[in-house]
Amino acid sequence: MQNEMLIKPIAHIQSPFTDKFGIPRQSGLASLPSRIVFEPEYRVKEAVRGLEEYTHIWLIWQFSKAVRENWSPTVRPPRLGGNKRVGVFATRSPFRPNPLGLSSVKLERIDLDAKDGPILYVSGADILDGTPIYDIKPYLAYTDAHPDAAGGFSAMREGTLKVEFAEGVKKQVPEELLGGLVDLLSQDPRPAYQNDPRACV
Repeated sequence: MQNEMLIKPIAHIQSPFTDKFGIPRQSGLASLPSRIVFEPEYRVKEAVRGLEEYTHIWLIWQFSKAVRENWSPTVRPPRLGGNKRVGVFATRSPFRPNPLGLSSVKLERIDLDAKDGPILYVSGADILDGTPIYDIKPYLAYTDAHPDAAGGFSAMREGTLKVEFAEGVKKQVPEELLGGLVDLLSQDPRPAYQNDPRACV
């Protein structure tokens, strides 16, 4: 029986997040647009046939900026202020034995005829620009959604911030990004251990 599996990226994401700080802490919290661009080997229209019938998809990806030689059994999640340790498997921390992420995103459209197509246009990703994508699966509401599930410490949802722009700043943000930017800033993307209620966002 084989104990190890070699996986390689099937695609990379092009997202507005060029730095790991400021990325939404979970998918779906900010509706900013991203693109999934397949590697040449997987640029096959037949591979996405039928995917257009789904509104949401799962992305399995690598925490490419969090790859480490060693792992720790405990981590400090932002939801607990970044100062209390809990078991790594009770979190979605990037610092895991296998640095794999799982995100549910909205599938906006598929461009089958793009130069590097097919290209998937999605929104709600919480993934750094250039991140390798290892797999894509359709989201199935009848089995993937569990409205009555217990959320542990992550259910202690904090309030959102009111976002206001200085005069003239709002006009500098492209219209298609404005709503997603407000979503992102209202979630307070600052690291929790640096949270100071007196500071301005």
